[in-house]
Amino acid sequence: MNEIFIHFYVAFIQFQAYLLTIQRIQFKITFIKLTYQVIRMIQEPQINPQLGPIIAKQMQIMIKQPIDGVHVIFNEQDVFDIQADIEGPVDTPFQGGVFRCKLILPPQFPQVAPKGLFNTKIFHPNVSEKGEICVNTLKKDWNPLQWSLKNIFEVIKCLLIVPFPESSLNEEAGKFFMENYDEYFKRAKLLTSIYAIKQDGNVLKGNNQNTNDEADKKNKLTQTQQKKENDQKKWLKRI
Repeated sequence: MNEIFIHFYVAFIQFQAYLLTIQRIQFKITFIKLTYQVIRMIQEPQINPQLGPIIAKQMQIMIKQPIDGVHVIFNEQDVFDIQADIEGPVDTPFQGGVFRCKLILPPQFPQVAPKGLFNTKIFHPNVSEKGEICVNTLKKDWNPLQWSLKNIFEVIKCLLIVPFPESSLNEEAGKFFMENYDEYFKRAKLLTSIYAIKQDGNVLKGNNQNTNDEADKKNKLTQTQQKKENDQKKWLKRI
């Protein structure tokens, strides 16, 4: 019995030591992660929080005085989340589509221009396959003393009407635009129909994986309501 007890006691001590080792390792990992996060926060400059009210004010101006065909998406939780839906201009291959556009502010803003990005896939000479937008207003013509979100979105909308293939980010689109406009128009219109056509209100086809699920839910709800109405009519007839 004494030998069994001793073996059991030794195993228990070893198990306790093992648990203590695991806890120490977990603590070290947590400490390393926290240290890394702190270092990143110190090394990576952050956007000046004092710019928050300025951005919010400009977003409110765009809501009260909207640009034709540009619908601002105001995020009350994060004023630096600057997004808008831009309707494809008439008589362009983008007509009928809605393109989600986002501005990414660098830490040095407004000394450095924001980065324009289309989240909706688009075939355009001045928009890369990743959605990056190339326009002079956000490049060499950027003025840190005279800028406005309204002007930026106006310029991006105008870019859908008048591309600048000379400074193409999408070389294929730029080449088609210069050498075979009909093929460019056809390709751009095709991608618009696949990715940018609205379905069920503000849900964009190709941008939201839940589009079909939402449509099915809506159809089921409509069918249920119709069934209730039909049952009520039958009930009234019986009375």
